[in-house]
Amino acid sequence: MSTNLKHSNFIRNAARVCAVCTVMVLLAACQSGSNPLDLGLGKKETKPEPEKIDVAILRAYCPKITLRSGTAFYNTYEKGGEQDPDRIIYQAAATDVTRDCQINDGTLTLNVAMAGRVVPGPKGQPGTITMPIRVAVVRGDEVLYSNLYKHDVNIGSTATTFVFSDPNIVIEQPTARNIQIFIGYDEGPYNTP
Repeated sequence: MSTNLKHSNFIRNAARVCAVCTVMVLLAACQSGSNPLDLGLGKKETKPEPEKIDVAILRAYCPKITLRSGTAFYNTYEKGGEQDPDRIIYQAAATDVTRDCQINDGTLTLNVAMAGRVVPGPKGQPGTITMPIRVAVVRGDEVLYSNLYKHDVNIGSTATTFVFSDPNIVIEQPTARNIQIFIGYDEGPYNTP
């Protein structure tokens, strides 16, 4: 075998070994989660200090929010067609509820929200509809806050999602964990608590 041929085979084999080594180094770098080109030889990035949270804020009481039985769905019908599924204008459903609480100077401020979905019925048409949504905050039988809203939603010919919120409910800071928040559809009348 000639020297040139031996030299050529040696170069090809050396190139293969280098390629395999390079792939192994890159795979190892990928598994470690670091940059494959930064083989851990450079300076490590420092993460910023996490924001300190006051323990009192973590332990602060934020009342539970629930949908009262029978208030998660709301249907509207064509006049005279109540309970007839062929005469439904739209059907609405509450899909999620949440609240946020802020304690400040002896008061508890609540931001209460409900996400929902409106589906046109057989008699539905695109346009603006008004849904009755009530928010109530109670302590046992005592009503601390209650408001019935007329919430407008623009609907099309398909399902529409919406978010309703009542952001500034202010009550005295509770001394016990005995407050309950309710939200849901309420047909009224509007002048009742």
